[in-house]
Amino acid sequence: MADVLRLPAAVAGQAEAVLTTWLVPEGGVLAPRDVIATVETAKASFDVEAESAGVLLRQLVREGDEVTAGTPLAVTGAPGETAEDAAAVLGGPVPVPSRIFASPIARRLAREMDLELAAITGTGPNGRIRRRDVETAAEQRAARPAPAPAATAAPAAEPPAPAAETAAPAAEPSSAVASAAAVRDVPHSRLRRAIAARLTESKQTTPHFYLRGTADAERLWRLKERLNTSGPVKITLNDLVIKAVAHAHTRVPEVNVIWTADAIRHFADVDLSVAIATGEGLVTPVIRSADRLSVSTIAAFVRDQSERARTGRLRQQDLEGGVATVTNLGMYGTEEFGAIINPPQSAILAVGAVRQQPVAHEGKVRVRRVMTVTLSVDHRPIDGVTAARWMRAFTALLEDPEQILA
Repeated sequence: MADVLRLPAAVAGQAEAVLTTWLVPEGGVLAPRDVIATVETAKASFDVEAESAGVLLRQLVREGDEVTAGTPLAVTGAPGETAEDAAAVLGGPVPVPSRIFASPIARRLAREMDLELAAITGTGPNGRIRRRDVETAAEQRAARPAPAPAATAAPAAEPPAPAAETAAPAAEPSSAVASAAAVRDVPHSRLRRAIAARLTESKQTTPHFYLRGTADAERLWRLKERLNTSGPVKITLNDLVIKAVAHAHTRVPEVNVIWTADAIRHFADVDLSVAIATGEGLVTPVIRSADRLSVSTIAAFVRDQSERARTGRLRQQDLEGGVATVTNLGMYGTEEFGAIINPPQSAILAVGAVRQQPVAHEGKVRVRRVMTVTLSVDHRPIDGVTAARWMRAFTALLEDPEQILA
């Protein structure tokens, strides 16, 4: 029996989603869990799978169309059925979307530059729109002169200037007008809009408080060096920090929570997000059960997710969940900073640079490596004393890091 395949509710929390690619053509045979299409949200790609065996009878949206949870995407059915057999399910005629042929990267660029694909001339085979076609359209739009302001009629009652009055010298152009040509507006990408909306919501609705801790990181640094002399995967300080955060959550389980409308939700495993920078903004894939993983497994995961983020291959499920995020600007030389919590998580740890400075150690002043971290905490589920206990446990792990390998 013909049926309608709708966009799953997994993307319901996304402000925008776009069907980027059809992977099965009309008439294509389907098996359960076959990937039919790819939908791109602000931060990741989402695979739409077949719910049962059959045939894809009709595509109901075209590549590049915006969709929301529940949007009818396609009509599926048994061999021999037609798309019209699903008219009763849809409550009317089955729409036939017009097709615009464009490469995935061209579609993405067009969305980011706020260009309509239908207005772009494709130079690829059979009129397919390529990346260069989108860039050319953007250049042509930028080169168009701005519309001239409408002329304003002089007031009828304005008397002519007296003959003896000398004309005033022409005004010098203001600095604002002179510098206007140097201004360039870059349209917001969908990812940048999503980041702005999410973090604005967080600061407006989540009561943040902050704790700063400084740890002697000499032994942590030496552990990293030792692990990298023999291990198959390169370990970074950030990998060790993530593992230490997971251990601290197991030692202070009252922090392994999030706030919901009706309750404080506690978790048995520690799922942590790691902030990864891309060319368009930050994404935060989740490391599941980080407390149970080895440091080398965490390192391999972060490396894989970083590559996926840079190439736009993160999936929606990679970004869902987590109780806290680790964000590190220390690799860029920043000594300390505060970060905004990524809702609905309850905390984010901002990691500063490891630096050498004089410290009192074993009764003597010595030059050692130190690290400063700042924990931003949601005060609704976590009290100050609880967060302070967590910070003490965390800095102790940094100063005796062999414990996190156990």
